[in-house]
Amino acid sequence: MPVTAEQATWFADAFTRLVDTVDTAIVDKKHQIRLVLMAMLSDGHVLLEDFPGTGKTVLAKSIANTLDGTHSRVQFTPDLLPSDVTGVTIYDQGKGVFEFHRGPIFASVVLADEINRASPKTQSALLEVMEEGVVTVDGVGHSVGRPFMVIATQNPVEQAGTYKLPEAQLDRFLIKTSLGYPDKQSSVNLLLDAANRSRASKISPIINSDAVVTMAQMASEVHVDPSIMEFIQDIVEGTRQHKDIALGVSMRGALALARAVKTWAIASGRTYVTPDDVIDLAVPVMAHRIIVDPEAEFAGVRGEQLLATIVSSITPPAYRAA
Repeated sequence: MPVTAEQATWFADAFTRLVDTVDTAIVDKKHQIRLVLMAMLSDGHVLLEDFPGTGKTVLAKSIANTLDGTHSRVQFTPDLLPSDVTGVTIYDQGKGVFEFHRGPIFASVVLADEINRASPKTQSALLEVMEEGVVTVDGVGHSVGRPFMVIATQNPVEQAGTYKLPEAQLDRFLIKTSLGYPDKQSSVNLLLDAANRSRASKISPIINSDAVVTMAQMASEVHVDPSIMEFIQDIVEGTRQHKDIALGVSMRGALALARAVKTWAIASGRTYVTPDDVIDLAVPVMAHRIIVDPEAEFAGVRGEQLLATIVSSITPPAYRAA
């Protein structure tokens, strides 16, 4: 059933309240907050990559605290085992049966802090659950339920004791974004409030799990003109043909952008997607999914730059409402 104008207005108001609430902990980062919330309402996952001390963990905690559901934090280290994340089956001698003990992955919002510090084996344990929402242990599948979102953080500067995320893992994150340093006035305000060491913990839940699922379903029913989908596919084809890109965007990446633009549109109070929605989200949704040619990467070319160039070189379709 198509989304009505009244539903779009309600969605936009709820989305704005969520953004404003998180903004009390992460000052002057509303665009990044909107991106993360968009991912949550698109049934996607988020990778935050930035320098130490920019608020990655605080943002993830703040998003989790706005949701009246379960949330957990996993501090990834080189000695972390897959079972430490997913859970383990233990034999109960008293009952004479094997019982599954759930790991921290069974939560509505999971903060995977410094995910690139875990071994590839532990990182690969997240592949199934991030894609299908199911954890398989000893041949038995266990659903993590909905909503479910992984917010992973990583530090791009420190390389000692880290493992680069494989492409298959990166492809399962709906968006990759960074916070960056705040501007001068925001920095001064934070310094004046330096005594407050737990800004995220003061955020109270303002939305429950059922409402998140309802909003996600509502976003999936936003109208998209076929020309918008052609525009997305043109961008994908552009990444596959560019001379400086060794591996272009996969079909999973195209589908991710198709989902994301619907949520972005209804978060703005519209019942339909515009070309500007695609332009706004193309880089955060797709840039981390491409592999830059080694020679171009050595010359300082970044995926975000290449993708922005590809998007700007394609003529967007004419503006069409529902």
